[in-house]
Amino acid sequence: MEGAVNEVTEVALSTVFLSEAFGTAILMLLGCGVVANVVLPRTKGNGADWLLISFGWGLAVFSGVYVAHASGAHLNPAVTIGMLARHNAEYAPGVTITPASTVVYLVAQFLGGFVGALVCWLAYKKHFDAAGEEGVATIGVFSTGPEIRSYGWNFVTEVIATFVLVYVILVFGETPSELGPLAVAMLVVAIGACLGGPTGYAINPARDLSPRLVHTLLPIPNKVSSDWSYSWVPVLGPIVGGALAGVAAMVIG
Repeated sequence: MEGAVNEVTEVALSTVFLSEAFGTAILMLLGCGVVANVVLPRTKGNGADWLLISFGWGLAVFSGVYVAHASGAHLNPAVTIGMLARHNAEYAPGVTITPASTVVYLVAQFLGGFVGALVCWLAYKKHFDAAGEEGVATIGVFSTGPEIRSYGWNFVTEVIATFVLVYVILVFGETPSELGPLAVAMLVVAIGACLGGPTGYAINPARDLSPRLVHTLLPIPNKVSSDWSYSWVPVLGPIVGGALAGVAAMVIG
């Protein structure tokens, strides 16, 4: 009927869970994959530069966002927390913000991060073996680490980078364009190129914590430390940055 209001169909939480988990898994498979291609021995991309890693992560986000369209493609607890802090009514069209939906998003993201990192290891299995034999550290494929270890300043860097990510994503929602996921992908490339140098720009707790756990559990030959002493920085930094971005978006618009 002409003039009728289009109603948004409620999205089942099971759909939200599968969407976020699969999208985050694709994000991590491709994101960890580009790092593996650059740092592991005897790969086609071994020795490539930081720009390839930045673009690889951007395209990983681009792919994951399309996969997770049904849930609004958060793919990142910092984004979910930012929307919660902004006092949005919905996480995505048809997904009301409730304690249950919040838990579903977060659990799916951390599980997806674990699965994606595990599948990346399978794809590069022989190169991880070669890395162990040659004494090449592999933790960088799975998680981030600082170039200059200073926990307080590393934390500040992650807060700033995640604030930029989440605030700009929220602004994208208010300034719709035809770019879709490409806009978020290019934002991630920009953060990697401009703010990624100090800490490797985790900007996503699920991107760092779940793959770090995978590294701990995997039977990689001659594996060195998973650097758990640093692990709180890429978890708490993005959470704080995402929350601040949500509050800023609510106040500033």
